[in-house]
Amino acid sequence: MTGYGHGTQVIALGEVMLRLDPGEGRIRTTRSFQVWEGGGEYNVVRGLRRCFGLRTAVVTALVDNAVGRLAEDLILQGGVDTSLIRWVPGDGVGRSARNGLNFVERGFGVRGALGVSDRANTAVSQLRPGDIDWDTVFAAGVRWFHTGGILAGLSDTTADVAEEAMTAARRHSVTVSYDPNYRPSLWADRGGADRARETDLRLAQHADVLVGALGMAGNRPGAVRVDAHELPDTLADIASRLPAALVLATTLREVPSAGVNDWSAAAWSRETGFVPGPRMPGLHVLDRIGSGDGFAAGLIYGLLTGADLERALAYGTAHGALTMTTPGDVSMASLAEVEALIADGSAHVVR
Repeated sequence: MTGYGHGTQVIALGEVMLRLDPGEGRIRTTRSFQVWEGGGEYNVVRGLRRCFGLRTAVVTALVDNAVGRLAEDLILQGGVDTSLIRWVPGDGVGRSARNGLNFVERGFGVRGALGVSDRANTAVSQLRPGDIDWDTVFAAGVRWFHTGGILAGLSDTTADVAEEAMTAARRHSVTVSYDPNYRPSLWADRGGADRARETDLRLAQHADVLVGALGMAGNRPGAVRVDAHELPDTLADIASRLPAALVLATTLREVPSAGVNDWSAAAWSRETGFVPGPRMPGLHVLDRIGSGDGFAAGLIYGLLTGADLERALAYGTAHGALTMTTPGDVSMASLAEVEALIADGSAHVVR
């Protein structure tokens, strides 16, 4: 890991995998894949760079082989600074460490999206406290740090690394955001939903902004379904358990089919209380993967640039919606498109 340039505004800590996409086909029958890069935490800084124009970097680890360098090349195409990547020597077959793969079907109609990850023993899952000099990272004028439950769920040590990073960020007065982003597959043999909740509560104590806040509702992830009229009280209850949190935000999605979603968002802050976001019923979806990360990117952009919570929610909701209109995890939207969608909420033809 080498030094990076001053001026980086937002840094994320997370795993970056290669996404292998069979397009309109099925993983089990395809003969070709489109290759993208993606990862819950990385997608946020990628969107902040390419759509919103902020200077961003990712902290991750990759094995130094041709697959790792492909991931690096894709990250570079997204404009995200790669100089904080920790490169791990390869052993030729991946016995000691490997790079993660994620096979993803978009779904269609009654067939939902399908993700099949191949990520055990990856380089980033072996990160340990002390591997990264966080004081040096945050001393360069970084304004925002983002991480989440996917990184924390990779191994016992990655949760400790996330806590180390969040603590250091707060020590340097850097705003910290956290997204629980529960993935059952990461916790299946490591204590399940109860262990995930325990980890999220520990890490979210260090966050100023909690994205995907409904993931903290109930006694365990996914344990309760929250109706619209219950949202204000639910977010206030979550905030009562996280005294350091200033803002809680969440996407809201109903799924009539894989190709049509009702999409909205809501937030709570200590300053304003509950704030509903714009509603986009009947949103046509090409690829829903990464939409929550697109929402996080828009929300962070709004908050970082001084927008009020209602406007920040609008940035997040619109950017998340546009992320669902293109293939791959990452955003292909422009700031002009986001602002136009906020302004009139229509998909008019631009000539």
